[in-house]
Amino acid sequence: MVNLIEAQKPLLTGMMRLAGLRPIDVELEPGTTMHVWAPKHHAGKKGTTISPHDASAAAAANKPSGGRRGGRRKGPESKPNVVLIHGFAAEGNVTFQFNFGVLVSRYNVYIPDLLFFGKSSTTDSADRSPEFQARCVAAALARLGVARCDVVGFSYGGMVAFKLAEARPELVRSLAVSGSVVAMTDAVNRETMERLGAGSSAELLMPETLQGLKALFSVSMYRKMWFPDRMYKDYLKAMFTNRKERLELLQGLLDSNMDAKTPTFQQKIMLIWGEEDKLFDIELAKKMKEQLGENCYLQGIPKAGHLLHLERPCAYNRQLGRFLAFVNSQENQAN
Repeated sequence: MVNLIEAQKPLLTGMMRLAGLRPIDVELEPGTTMHVWAPKHHAGKKGTTISPHDASAAAAANKPSGGRRGGRRKGPESKPNVVLIHGFAAEGNVTFQFNFGVLVSRYNVYIPDLLFFGKSSTTDSADRSPEFQARCVAAALARLGVARCDVVGFSYGGMVAFKLAEARPELVRSLAVSGSVVAMTDAVNRETMERLGAGSSAELLMPETLQGLKALFSVSMYRKMWFPDRMYKDYLKAMFTNRKERLELLQGLLDSNMDAKTPTFQQKIMLIWGEEDKLFDIELAKKMKEQLGENCYLQGIPKAGHLLHLERPCAYNRQLGRFLAFVNSQENQAN
């Protein structure tokens, strides 16, 4: 029997190709590969795999050129780079399927699959921390010649984005984050699980049963939506792969943040929040804004839950677009 979720992927792939994106497997080191949807100018005649020795060529291809004297630069190098980092329930192209299309005309869009999601994997490293995921994203971007970018992170991807911005301020120009925290401390995790009545984050985020998946969608969305049971069963089979490794990622998330403190970020940060988010509520976002200081902004979206970019994509895209335009205008004024 055809898996209904898998059957939709060719259509999504076609949409991304029409938008000018191409799938590229970036070999970070032997045994570790990150799958990235990237602008089509990266997909050369040699194929869609970039190995470490291809890094210098990729950097040269992405290096800004002067263009005509006195005129505007043309081509992909003239666009700012935007990186979209997905959450825990789905890979990158599925997570941002309603968002990438409004960005590609103005930005070079990169959508990596974090390790153990989609086609990204490692057999070389046992590290399961968000810091490791951030290092892998940075390495993949380096292979693709990206030296500066704006990063958009959702949920687990937001935590990875914060780690990336903290470790690589010269790479990350700004952050736009939704449904996430700077660090999943034991206190935050315990309060969230108690409030939702879940035994553990693994029980909530890695469901094994139809009822468990329905419960996850129930707390993730503001609107009560009905799907046939077969759709839920197919989603479980299609999206919750690499269970052992993903459970290790959840444990690594907690282990790495036991003594976490809020770092000082140099970047502008926009928190785009579903006002009805049950996982990380709006009050948590307000506290986080205060902790992050004057460079942090908060914009709530009414009638939206944790999956705000899927529930209210137009409102989400509008706020994201305004923030990215603001960041670009600030840099243009500085120059």
